[in-house]
Amino acid sequence: MTPYLAVLATAALMAAPLVVFAQSKSGEYTYRCTGNDGKKYYGSTIPNACLGRPLELINKQGLMVRRIDPEGDEKARIAKEAEAEKKRELEAATKDAQRRNRALLATYTSEKDIEDSRARDLRNHDRGVQEVQRRIEDIKKRQTQFQKELDLFKTAGKGDAPTRLKEEITNAQIDLKAQETLLDAKKKEALGINARYDEDKRRYKEAIGRR
Repeated sequence: MTPYLAVLATAALMAAPLVVFAQSKSGEYTYRCTGNDGKKYYGSTIPNACLGRPLELINKQGLMVRRIDPEGDEKARIAKEAEAEKKRELEAATKDAQRRNRALLATYTSEKDIEDSRARDLRNHDRGVQEVQRRIEDIKKRQTQFQKELDLFKTAGKGDAPTRLKEEITNAQIDLKAQETLLDAKKKEALGINARYDEDKRRYKEAIGRR
């Protein structure tokens, strides 16, 4: 839809209630508005200059019986829809929290259960950390052996080291860097484990308190 057609459609929607009102009270009321040019416009039907502007309905005695603000009504409609959407989101969030709390209460019967579960996860995590540390130690041992072989070639004056040895040295360096990166990540995981159980414990206390 072109911008021009969109404007016409919006104007038509805003004017529709007014047209119906005028038809039902034909001849009893006059429309009045202040145009963009600051002038007053009157008509038994809505003047073109009044489309989209605040309107006043004047009776035969010259008294204003109704004021209609199309733009204000549209803003109110948008605000109402936004409020309804916010309410729906809040209700959805509340239901999700309730579901998670029910699952939490079904998982743990006491705060001790939470601490026991935390301890198990941390022990498993520590074992993973130790395994990575062992791999790092093994790689460093291999590097020490490769360096000894390289020194032997240099001492014996046999020239450049074999391609195999060079490749093993390079691969060991790559493996070491990968394992050290993994170790750093593993150490940070412990913070995440504790944070998760701290949150579970907080929610458990709240859920028990509400129950």
